[in-house]
Amino acid sequence: MDNFIVSARKYRPATFNTVVGQAHITNTLKNAIKNNHLAQAFLFCGPRGVGKTTCARILAKTINCTNKTADTEACDQCESCKSFNSGASLNVYELDAASNNSVDDIRNLVDQVRFAPQLGTHKVYIIDEVHMLSTSAFNAFLKTLEEPPKHAIFILATTEKHKIIPTILSRCQIFDFNRIQIEDIANHLAYIAKNENVTAETDALHIIAQKADGALRDACSIFDQIVSFAGSNVTYKAVIENLNILDYDYYFKVTDAILAENISQSLLIFNEILNNGFDGHNFIAGMGSHFRNLLVSRDNETLQLLEVGNNIKDKYKEQASKCSLSFLVKGLTILNKTDIQYKSSKNQRLQVELALMQLCSLNTMSVEAEKKNDISKPNITVSSSSNITSTSNNSPVQQQAATNEKTLVSNPVANPTTTASSSTSVFKKTILKTSTPSISQRFNTEKKAEETEVKEITLNPTERPKQTVTQDALDNVWQRYANDLKAKGKQNLAIVLTSRQPTLGSDSLTIEYVINNKAAEEALNEDKTTFLSFLRKELNNYSVSLNIVVAQVEEGKNLYTATDRYKHLLEKNPAINKLRQAFDLDIEF
Repeated sequence: MDNFIVSARKYRPATFNTVVGQAHITNTLKNAIKNNHLAQAFLFCGPRGVGKTTCARILAKTINCTNKTADTEACDQCESCKSFNSGASLNVYELDAASNNSVDDIRNLVDQVRFAPQLGTHKVYIIDEVHMLSTSAFNAFLKTLEEPPKHAIFILATTEKHKIIPTILSRCQIFDFNRIQIEDIANHLAYIAKNENVTAETDALHIIAQKADGALRDACSIFDQIVSFAGSNVTYKAVIENLNILDYDYYFKVTDAILAENISQSLLIFNEILNNGFDGHNFIAGMGSHFRNLLVSRDNETLQLLEVGNNIKDKYKEQASKCSLSFLVKGLTILNKTDIQYKSSKNQRLQVELALMQLCSLNTMSVEAEKKNDISKPNITVSSSSNITSTSNNSPVQQQAATNEKTLVSNPVANPTTTASSSTSVFKKTILKTSTPSISQRFNTEKKAEETEVKEITLNPTERPKQTVTQDALDNVWQRYANDLKAKGKQNLAIVLTSRQPTLGSDSLTIEYVINNKAAEEALNEDKTTFLSFLRKELNNYSVSLNIVVAQVEEGKNLYTATDRYKHLLEKNPAINKLRQAFDLDIEF
């Protein structure tokens, strides 16, 4: 039985043109060989499986080829190429720095550099995983790397460029290898499948390419594994079953349930996913990717960002047409937040289920938000009988408020000749607004109390009622409001209002009230709008104003300690000192 050769070795690129996904590097190297502008030290860096060592070998082979093609490729016919292909070339020396990272290993390498090649023009030294060299080995290599013999070329390869000391980096031409694109990997796998007489579905190859994460070597290994599992017919179902990947169909079904606002169905699908052995974190991350793919599928220009097979791409386009832009953006926000909080959550399943409930409620929340905006801007109908009613709110409480309010309003529709001054009559309207439940309130047992917002609309200050205000009338109204606060359970605010007596200014329009501290001022300011409206209505004067003043404490009069308080009392009554001495009292209490 013939020995099996894995696809990663059997189909390893042998020329620059067959290197997958690194055209920017292969073209540069070919031009350097063609124009004889070769550097004496190269550094190939990038992720695993992207072709660093492969390009180093192709470069070493092409440099010493004696009969290069017109496209600057090795001929594979000359003696140098044949010896390289058979692994017997004396001009190419490979060193694995992971297992040869000492100073002695570098010294042996430096000793070999002095000898010129017996065949060809250059000796090429390929050092793989060069970041594994010790600091001493790097320092021993510096001088030779900076001034090597003309026949020596060094090619260093690494996956971790940041671990290489700067003095080495400054002596090399650096080439950064990219992760190989999913489409390029899928095309290469299709080429391998064709040569191996394997029938492979396009979607199956795309799944393998995604799983490889930009590494062609990993993709070839996964392909061999799938062929061993499924035989000569590689299907999408066989790939997801063997690699334990969550099927795209699950994400499409969950999204359909979300669009239908079917919370029960979405939770049942998630339960099925968990029963199949998949992790909730992988599911929520996959849902985030699914919503992202739906977002880019809405526009033909961004459709190229969708790295899936054509059949899956058609499904994305169909489902994306059912989703609004705001729905997808809000959904991505919810999924991203859940992804971040998943590991720190003690009940991880509930975390995912809560996210699904929120996603199913997105459309409902948008409608309720629009209703809330409509409520916050009520339509006002002005009747000829000078009564103001709100067409958007007709609750009994509001009807009672409208009945109690006495307003003066002109009707410009009934009298077209009304002048501008008569159309600026004064009226006052009380709006009772009930807050609409927000998203968080759907999942919170607490209910917000109704908020009452009192707004006074003044069209012409010169026509407002302006009855003379007296101090007795002010004291009476002030005390009534304080009593109402006590009846409503607002004891603290009632105490603030009754701690001092309000003062009426000389103009009988300014009410000044002195309070003791900033905390009392903040408490009173929160109720100031309602309070001022009450005062104006009861005093029948809509020009009065309320001025809250914080009492200024004289400097040095803050009695914080027992000693300060004792000295203060002593100033008022010196006999206290005699009392303390007679009974031998201590002031520290």
